Parts: sequence; structure tokens; C-alpha cells
Amino acid sequence: MNACDPDIFAQYSVLADSLPVAVVFVSSDGRIAMANQQAENLFRYERGELPGKAIEVLVPARFAHHEKLRSKFLAHPESRPMGVGRDLYARRKDSSEFPVEIGLSKLQADGKNYVLATVVDITERKRLEERFRSTVESAPTAMVMIDRKGHIVLVNAETERMFDYRRSALLGQPVETLIPQRFSANHPAMRSGFFEKPSARAMGSARDLYARRSDGSEFPVEIGLNPVDAPDGPFVLAAIADITWRKQAENTLRSANEELERRVAERTAELAGRAEELARARDALERSNLDLQQFAYVASHDLQTPLRNIAGFAQLMQRTYQGRLDTTADDWLQRIVNGTQRMHALVRDLLAFSRVDSAARPFGAADLNTVFDDVSSWLKPAIDGAGAIVTRDTLPIVMGDANQLAQLLQNLIGNAILYRGEAAPIIHVSAQATNGHWTIAVRDNGIGIDPRHHERIFEIFQRLHTQREYPGTGIGLAVCRRVVNRHGGRIWIESAPGAGSAFLFTLPGTPE
Repeated sequence: MNACDPDIFAQYSVLADSLPVAVVFVSSDGRIAMANQQAENLFRYERGELPGKAIEVLVPARFAHHEKLRSKFLAHPESRPMGVGRDLYARRKDSSEFPVEIGLSKLQADGKNYVLATVVDITERKRLEERFRSTVESAPTAMVMIDRKGHIVLVNAETERMFDYRRSALLGQPVETLIPQRFSANHPAMRSGFFEKPSARAMGSARDLYARRSDGSEFPVEIGLNPVDAPDGPFVLAAIADITWRKQAENTLRSANEELERRVAERTAELAGRAEELARARDALERSNLDLQQFAYVASHDLQTPLRNIAGFAQLMQRTYQGRLDTTADDWLQRIVNGTQRMHALVRDLLAFSRVDSAARPFGAADLNTVFDDVSSWLKPAIDGAGAIVTRDTLPIVMGDANQLAQLLQNLIGNAILYRGEAAPIIHVSAQATNGHWTIAVRDNGIGIDPRHHERIFEIFQRLHTQREYPGTGIGLAVCRRVVNRHGGRIWIESAPGAGSAFLFTLPGTPE
């Protein structure tokens, strides 16, 4: 520790040298009275070089107005906490510059006024901020950051393209600039509520949202919100996706369904009592259903390519920047990866659902013993991982589509492994001949299902648990019912909470 007057600053020496930040004492005439070891190291001065020098030696030459600012502050000293001034720079002995945060406090010693300045090198923070900005800039969705007052403080290139604004025209403007007028009146209250209780809201939480372009035209969007805590914050970062294409697809499918229902109603009334014409109407309906199935198949299939691109780049960003940004950015990257993986699983299961009819094979002799053994082999990693015991009785040979029957057993046994209790899963498949058909039962000792939900679970997209509790898409049992229906049978469940489950389905002894 160096000082102009050791007697005055002796009481501060030990304390200042023990601090992890640079500390500089400045006298009322702008001279450095004392600097701790961290300050000398930070500014790369030798021991004893700083005391007595004008404080301007630590300030870049381009800030010529610093002397006036210093004089003004010394005349009316007021404490300034760290973080108030972040766009500041300091100068080392070799004249190189680096970004800093500076906290100022007034101090009196021996009847004289001094300023105590604490200096922190924020080079690494600036570098991470630039990486964060670069990540936001390259995001495939529009990214808009606003402050508590609703002013836009950050946008990316996709925002300019999506809303047809120049960046300079948006920065500093109220976020209501991007909101249709019929919604803007309620937005300030909603924004205040979010800042009072900030919490992340994933994409898809609200579907009926609209945004406004520079020309006043509106378009449907999905918005994900994330609170951002910063020294000059708080802020909220909104990720905005244009879902015009999805709305159009939904409207097209809805119109197709309405048109199909209208045509069926007209044809049914017209052909009432005429068997031959009714048969032709039934054929037309089947063709329409096949067209709709093909539409669902193609739509789901074509969604996979952009999903792979999004998932690939998201995972690449995660591998590259995991742990190098702040925890909020890591969390955002993980949300993107999880979201794309879940969407990919959903599209994959939708394809499986559509293929029950569109990719069906003719019926033939299907040995359920062979089908069971194949399924057990496919599920072996999951069976071993859960410590499950999967057994069967001697099963019959039935007329059916062996591939679809394998999918049926795979879904039921896989669910029994997934929805297990604390004990290791015990799963048994049995068969019983009844009234000219076979009843196949898949029994387990899992968590069971409340009877109130026995019908609901076979509906598409119906789930009884959250993704965090048990992953899935809510399509597996819908596929099972569709397979059984195609084979002329029915499927049902016998279960109670905590008592395990038995999924039973029938297969005809003789094919229809």
C-alpha cells in the first residue's frame, strides 16, 4: 500500500489490501492519495508509482471532459454504487484500455475530503454480453427485449424482417408499436403483472395472439417470455414466432372437415333408402378419409426436416456455449433443445398414427408368440434398465397385420415399463378364447389408472401426467385402439390407482 500521508491512510491500508477489487483514494485536487495492491496490479504500475499522480493517468485520453466531471463530483460528492455507470473505460500504464465498473464514495480523513473509487475489470462480462447478443441476433425467431416501462431496448435481425421495421426505428419505442391497437390498451397492466411476478412462459402457452407490422397488417404469433435480471434491469425477453402457416393449415383442415361433413350429410339424406347409391356414398367417404390421412401423413412428414435443422443447430449451440454464458442463457438453450426434441417425438408419433391405415399391410397368419419375442428383443434395453420381468403364456396364431400387432404389444408393454411403481415391473401377456375370438391381456403391477379416465386415455393427445413426471405425446394408446379397430376388435382397461393395470383387446378368430 502506498500513500501520500501514511499517518492519515494507515488505518485503511490493511483493509484496502485485503479487498478483492482495486481501490483508489483521490484527494480533492484530483491526485491519487493511495492505491491498494489490486489497483497497482490492475493498471500494471510498479509499487509506489501511482500515489501523487493525477487521476487522469488512469482515464483514456479521449475522455478529455473527465477533469470537469471530477471537479463537479468533488465539489458535491455523492456516493455512486457499482453498476450505475457500465459504459466506462480505464487506461493501463501501457495506454491499453479495458471496460470497467466504478463505484464512488466520499470520505473524510484528517479534515480533508477524498473520494474512494472501487474499480472492477468487466472485460469478461462484456465478452459474454457480446456472445449473448450474437446468439440472440442469430436466433431463428424474432427476439425483443423490453424494460419495465415497456420500452424496446433490444431486437434482432429476424424482428426487423418479421415486422418490417428498421432496428433504429424500434429501439426506445413502446412495445405497443408491435401490438394491434385492439390489444394495446390491456398490455400495460399485463406487463406490470409479469414484472411483479416474473416467470418463464414457454412457446404455445397462448395461441390466440396477434402482432402488427409497420404497415398496420396483423399476423398470428406464438410468444415465449423469459425474465432477464441485469444490473440495469429487470427486463423481459420475448421470443416471437410467426404461425401464419399453421393457422392456414388449421383453417384448411377445418374447412375440409366441414366440407366433408356437409357432403356426407347431403349424400346420406339423398341416398336414404337406396342401398346401391348408399354404397357409392360410402366408397366416396372412404376415399375422402384416405385423402385426409394422406394429408396428415405428408404434413407430419414434411415437418421433420425443419425440426431436424432447429434441433441440430440448438444442440450445436448447447455443446459450444454450455457453461460459457450465464445460467439464463444455458436455461434458454436447454428449453430450445427440449422443445424441439418433444416436437420431433410428436411428429414421429403422428406419423405412426396416420400409418395405421395409410401404410397398412394385408392380413395374414400372425404368430403372436413370434410377435411377442420380437417386441421383447426391441425393448430389451428398457426392460433391463427398469429391472422388469416380462413373460407370456402360449399365444395363438391369428389373422392380422403382424407389423401392426407388434406395434400394439410394443406400446402396451412399453407403457407398463414407463408407468411403473416403486417395485420392479412385472408384466405378463396371456390369451383366452371366447365366443369365436381371442382376448389378449397385458397385465402389470404399475401405478394404475383411476376408472374416471379409462375411456379418456384412448383419445389422441390425452395425457394424465406432466412431461416432467412421465414423458410422452399422448398418442400411443390412440394408435393401439386404431390398430385393434382395424382388426375388428375392441380394447379396454381394467385398473385402479396403485393396483396395476390390465389392458385387454380382442382379435377375431376368423378375419372379417
